Amino acid sequence: MSLSIIQSRIAAEEQRAGRPAGSVRLIAVSKVQPDERVKAVLQQGQRIFGENRVQEAAGKWPDFRDSFDGVELHLLGPLQTNKTRQAMELFDYFHTLDRLKLAKRIAIVRDELGRCPELFIQVNTGDESQKAGISPEDTDAFVAECRALELPVIGLMCIPPVDDEPAEHFALLRDLAERNGLSELSMGMSGDFECAIAQGATYVRVGSAIFGDRVAPTA
Repeated sequence: MSLSIIQSRIAAEEQRAGRPAGSVRLIAVSKVQPDERVKAVLQQGQRIFGENRVQEAAGKWPDFRDSFDGVELHLLGPLQTNKTRQAMELFDYFHTLDRLKLAKRIAIVRDELGRCPELFIQVNTGDESQKAGISPEDTDAFVAECRALELPVIGLMCIPPVDDEPAEHFALLRDLAERNGLSELSMGMSGDFECAIAQGATYVRVGSAIFGDRVAPTA
């Protein structure tokens, strides 16, 4: 597939869902992709990218940002507390705020740096034991805790269980966001982003459908 095809599919689903054109932003997920593929997508005008690991992003994006203006970088993978400062210096958005310890650490580093990425709270909509995220029933309280820390929480993120119908999880996330006055929804990946758009996604995360199959990192 390609960037232009994904962009066309997003635009078509926006229209089909009665959404304003341009209301859904595409995050090109560049994790474990060779630099030449990422550069090619940058050259096509894409500026919003997602990475899963702080170290990988730190080795890739400073040079790209020197060459391409307006890059917006989103952290999509889990964040270890000891990597908070490095991540906050590099990323514009975090999508995986999932525990109070991390929220408190972000608040401390924010006060030291004088800046903070925009934050999404990750919700474990399927209550899967192996997956990170706040449980749906704890989401309201966690949003309140983050607001008490004056953190810039703008929305919610989820990754539905592989074997479930994604629409019900996207609808649950939308309802939780609306209840808490949050306007942004990070949901939908290569296989289900059109369903997510129909349910109100404002950010969709697409990787291999843009770049091709991931390249395994060398040992």
